[in-house]
Amino acid sequence: MRNTLFAPLLAAGLIASVTAATAQTPLRVAGNFSQNNKQVDIERSFFEGLPAASGVDLAVNYNPMDVVGVKAPDALRMLRGGSFDVMSVQIGMASRDDPFFEGVDLIGVATDMPSLRKVVDAYRDAFDQRLQQKFNAKVLTLWPFGPQVFYCNQEIKELADLKGLKVRSFTPSMSAMLESFGATPVTLQFSEVYPALQRGVASCGVTSPTSGNTGNWPEVTSYLLPLSVSGSIQGHFMNLNTWKKLSSEQQTALMTQFKALEDKLWDLATTANDDAVACNTGEASCANHKKFSMKLVAISDSDRQKIKDVAENTVLPIWKETCNKVDATCSETWNKTAGAAAGLTIK
Repeated sequence: MRNTLFAPLLAAGLIASVTAATAQTPLRVAGNFSQNNKQVDIERSFFEGLPAASGVDLAVNYNPMDVVGVKAPDALRMLRGGSFDVMSVQIGMASRDDPFFEGVDLIGVATDMPSLRKVVDAYRDAFDQRLQQKFNAKVLTLWPFGPQVFYCNQEIKELADLKGLKVRSFTPSMSAMLESFGATPVTLQFSEVYPALQRGVASCGVTSPTSGNTGNWPEVTSYLLPLSVSGSIQGHFMNLNTWKKLSSEQQTALMTQFKALEDKLWDLATTANDDAVACNTGEASCANHKKFSMKLVAISDSDRQKIKDVAENTVLPIWKETCNKVDATCSETWNKTAGAAAGLTIK
């Protein structure tokens, strides 16, 4: 009798063991906007190869966010709710849910890639802790689209010419900067900007040279002011429930791969934008982007100083007031991390 009972139990145990050993972890991924084809190509290749590269048995389902109907401002809430396991998040748009996150890339604080990376690395741990507490998500990557510059469909020679114009913005601190120059900020996600410029809903847009080129913004704009005001930091975040289902070994293996992805996206932001500027303005050196014929506006020392002044006198005080209402230690945390890396202090 004992053997008769034991055999089915043993068989059931073996089946359960095999099933557990071979069960795949589903990974529903909402990637970047499909118009950002260079970043999406990198993402798609990465996620398709992630199971083999990491050794973690994953069943990955990757789609750009616009393909699955996700809007950038909704990303953190959808991640918290478990709609996706991993999301590519445009932090500036999503930070409307919590101003703390915008501290990773405040306008005028870090306007070149080396400085920006120092700020991002310094703020990363505080950012991750906040993300876990408020949105039940884990930081996997933090990376920039590249220097955020001005595309305009009417003549501009300097920042002062933005006065009276409607200019696309995607972060609260960018809106504060634009208002300080007398412009009217228009909050639009990337996929909405081309038709807005085409129809005159906006006169200018702010994005990276690469993103503007791949999004065909030079078709609806004529003037390019390559004055960087930020880096448009993005992130790949994982729902914390999904993260906690993984063993520590699996987590380590995945983080190794995501670090490689992050480095690749930083490299793209650093190396591709010079070529994109050349292509946007029809230079002979254009090699890897679409060629257009925008007019390149020279950057004056006066305008560079204006960006610094706006950062210190407008952006940081406004962000302090907004963020400290949510968390009284917000600006103190920023000063110890991002501010220390940038050489700035919010008073």
